[in-house]
Amino acid sequence: MTDAPHRPDTPDSGSTSAPPPPTTGLELQDGARIPRRQIFSWALWDWGTQPFNTVILTFVFTALYLTTESFLDPDVAALGEGSQAYQSGLAELTSGLGFWNALAGVLIFLLAPVLGQRADATGRRKAWLAGATAGMVLCMLSLWFVEADPAYFVLGAAMIGLGSVLSEIAGVNYNAMMVSVATPRTVGKVSGLGWGLGYVGGILMLVLVVVANSADWWGMPTDNGLAFRVIAVVCAIWALAFAWPIFAFVPELPPTKDRPKVGFFAGYVVLFRDIQALWRTSRRTFWFLAASAVYRDGLSGVFAFGAIIGSVSFGFSADQVIIFGIAANLVAGVSTVLVGLADDRFGPRSVILSALSIIVVAGLAVVVLRDLGPIVYWVGGLTLSACVGPAQAASRSYLARVTPAGKESEIFGLYATTGRATSWLSSTLWTIAIVATGATIWGTLGIVTVVLVGLVLLWFVRDAPVADA
Repeated sequence: MTDAPHRPDTPDSGSTSAPPPPTTGLELQDGARIPRRQIFSWALWDWGTQPFNTVILTFVFTALYLTTESFLDPDVAALGEGSQAYQSGLAELTSGLGFWNALAGVLIFLLAPVLGQRADATGRRKAWLAGATAGMVLCMLSLWFVEADPAYFVLGAAMIGLGSVLSEIAGVNYNAMMVSVATPRTVGKVSGLGWGLGYVGGILMLVLVVVANSADWWGMPTDNGLAFRVIAVVCAIWALAFAWPIFAFVPELPPTKDRPKVGFFAGYVVLFRDIQALWRTSRRTFWFLAASAVYRDGLSGVFAFGAIIGSVSFGFSADQVIIFGIAANLVAGVSTVLVGLADDRFGPRSVILSALSIIVVAGLAVVVLRDLGPIVYWVGGLTLSACVGPAQAASRSYLARVTPAGKESEIFGLYATTGRATSWLSSTLWTIAIVATGATIWGTLGIVTVVLVGLVLLWFVRDAPVADA
């Protein structure tokens, strides 16, 4: 059965009397000719800001600096790794960072859809994107002041947490603006381009860090955390250098007609009513938000715990883990750009289902064939990486195809919120599987389980409409 604009959403709504879904923003763009400069200007924002996630949040600043002995009491640090007090001190650092990240998650959960709603009503998505991007850059710049001393730990953790909030709020409006640079025939390609460039941009910055480290920072002093503080500043400069074209060349979406301009707290009342309306008029969108929240947490788990599996279960050294991380992100970036073409041809749901199915099979293979050695991790891990990006990009494409015109920021805000609501699934099942078996490798099954549940849920959601070639 093919989809058509304004056709009642009966197959997944549970009611044959449901009102027709509203016109989507992409339908209003049908037939438009989008200049390439606008498309690449939009995609460059992802390229420019991704180092915050790749370098600051994941691989370098937090993992190799903020949660190390640099921030322990000197007397405790002097005891060495064999000391229980030393290990307890590191645990306090990681739990402290976790507290600030959890607080950031709560703020994103509460703020993203309401702020998105306000951006829709005022037609100032670029202003919200600009403000949040500037705030994220300032957070990275502020990390320059996080010296290698316990007194600066809270500053570092708080700025990273605040940067995460601003990154998500910026991402809500960035995703919403995709509608202004895509049509029903190109949205998959455009979404894949942005996500793919983000992967590549982040990993190129990581490569620069690796090169600088191997060159001993070209003689620069590295005491007092100077190398890591410089990295944070360079990431901020990188973001400024590549994020600005979206503000110069991408047109603003017009404000939503008949949208109430209410106060902040009254916005929650409007949000609740909008969710009710979404259930009545676009139930497919409602169920997609639920299904994607589950499998997206599984996708996050692939990268969050992949390095741990390589290190603990397959004996990879730190250098080998970094090399694999670079390869995995490059594979993810390239595959995401290429698979975006399949999205426009076969529909985003088909892309997501295929990617999730391969992830489940590859994850099981890594566990079952683990005795064959590192080759299993390389093949299985790169296969997983090649599927994560396309699934994420196609998810954004799907949502853009079914979001009512004028509600892009609000719906993508809900997309961020539902993702936060299920962000505990992978980590919980990962932990349970390891505790039950006593071996890290079995934690892989926890991640695979989350992906599988999301796959099953998505199976019952109808595909988004795809334009004829």
